[in-house]
Amino acid sequence: MSTTHELVEGHLSQSLENLRTDELLLNMGPQHPSTHGVLRVVVVTDGEIVKAAKPEIGYLHRCFEKHSENVDYMGVAPYVDRLDYLASMNNAMGWAIAVEGMVGIEVPRRAEFIRVITAELQRIASHLMSFGTYGLDMGAFTAFMFGFRDREMILDIFEMMSGARLLYNYMWVGGVSRDISPEAIAKIKNFLDYFEPKIDEYNDLLSFNKIFIERTKNVGVIDVETCHSYGLTGVMLRGCGVKWDLRKEVPYSIYKEVEFDVPVGSGEMGTLGDCWDRHIVRMREMKESVRIVRQLIDNIPAGPHRGKVGKVVKVPAGESFSRTECPRGELAFYIVSDGSAKPFRVRCKSPCFLNISTLDELTRGVMVADLIATIGSLDIVLGEVDR
Repeated sequence: MSTTHELVEGHLSQSLENLRTDELLLNMGPQHPSTHGVLRVVVVTDGEIVKAAKPEIGYLHRCFEKHSENVDYMGVAPYVDRLDYLASMNNAMGWAIAVEGMVGIEVPRRAEFIRVITAELQRIASHLMSFGTYGLDMGAFTAFMFGFRDREMILDIFEMMSGARLLYNYMWVGGVSRDISPEAIAKIKNFLDYFEPKIDEYNDLLSFNKIFIERTKNVGVIDVETCHSYGLTGVMLRGCGVKWDLRKEVPYSIYKEVEFDVPVGSGEMGTLGDCWDRHIVRMREMKESVRIVRQLIDNIPAGPHRGKVGKVVKVPAGESFSRTECPRGELAFYIVSDGSAKPFRVRCKSPCFLNISTLDELTRGVMVADLIATIGSLDIVLGEVDR
């Protein structure tokens, strides 16, 4: 004879078998703070579980490649700035290197020093934005305020050097548009002295915060095979423990003359390649950027800040390819010239486009809150995704 307990259990199991659940379709964005730009994510959920997350892009599409084929080579520089608008200096450096390789322009040594200094300061500014907005995603408002405060100091330096605070048009073919002034050099030194100890403070504030660790460890795990499948580079690859950085492996400009380490993820808080690993790689990269700038700032050689380049750059017929290590991965430009004053074809390989492509695979079966954590760890900029 069945007991009361057995009867209740049988009734519950039968009720669960007959229970039907419906999937819910959510639209996150394209105006949503957690999408880090004008990105729309169509999320299919079953309760709090994400069954699919399809990114929809194109809201910021500006026809960059086609525009570039209708202006001269120098005229492309302002368009390049608007790709990853948080790393304009790095974008423009890649474009300049591609054109210089086709023409055979020799960049003055002083200009190379200025380029690397500004590129590394831009890397710090970009990672500070990532630090602040990722903290905000996880509910840490103070990190957001601190990150923006210190980034403003770098923007003040860039304004002194170029006259602009976001889109600089500073890295020109053959060098830089303006020479660096003694006042800017002094300001950079003061910033380095102020900022270097702040990195440890920010790690104590956010990176090693118990709540932040619980929100980011074992979440959004990317392994090396996934990186290779999607062509991921930069922090996404280094977060998986792969020590690959173009500045070390395929050095350009004067990077071979400076000493720095390549931080990689180690799975120290959870699983190798998770959100926390990607975050800590960015934090440690800022220290290495400070180290690079310190080696160069007192040793800038005398000489011109730009090589002998006319107002119109004459490029012989042929092809050129360049790739540089930008804050969000390897940015590549492929140029085809027909010998005219304008590029015949321009193609841009965007690391952010590849990063966001992984979103659906990374977030199947996770909680909705983990979807937010994963998007933040990808550190995308939609200007570069859409181009």
